Amino acid sequence: MTVRTKMCGIRSVADLRVALAAGADAVGFISGTTHFSEDALDAAAAAELARRTPPFVSRVLVTHVVEPAAIIDLAERIGVDAIQVHGVVPVDTVRAVRRAARGRQVIAAVHVTGPEALDTARKLAPHCDAVLLDSRTANRLGGTGLTHDWSISAAIVRALHLLARPVVLAGGLTPANVAAAIHAVRPFAVDVNSGIETGTGDKHPEASKAFITAAHKASP
Repeated sequence: MTVRTKMCGIRSVADLRVALAAGADAVGFISGTTHFSEDALDAAAAAELARRTPPFVSRVLVTHVVEPAAIIDLAERIGVDAIQVHGVVPVDTVRAVRRAARGRQVIAAVHVTGPEALDTARKLAPHCDAVLLDSRTANRLGGTGLTHDWSISAAIVRALHLLARPVVLAGGLTPANVAAAIHAVRPFAVDVNSGIETGTGDKHPEASKAFITAAHKASP
């Protein structure tokens, strides 16, 4: 199975072109934030990028918004195929978003800050289409550039395999470490943002291509 790849934090037409040229399976537009992200877009800007995304590349809203109706409204306005609930929200919120998603897949983020992430993932898994594992800091819910404990992530993959729920690995991934991460965790997909950026925060064409090539070569 080839590990799927998502490039997150797409914030310009140039970024989108880089992602498409690199062969990304999905692109993430960050909109509706409660914590800092230099890649955050308003709904109109995200909608324009979503409109420019060709068929067969999944368009993902990544949002910190915590109110289900507001999440669905944002997804409708932007025009996405999937919703990544990346805020710190209860199970009931994820359940409500999935019920109202109108055919969109719902990805629930779990921040791996310790062993308790396993219980959180187990509770969320029945109410979403995939679980995404990410790192976080006090002021960031993603885009930290930091890895987390992959042994915890691997345990989550094993546990959720029994529930037939795919896992996406994020957090500090780069072209240099994505192969090791895939071998250690065995995720369904990997998600990258800051690990393929230039010093100005734009997506780097060579780094993006190297990341996706390395992920595909490392696929089990």
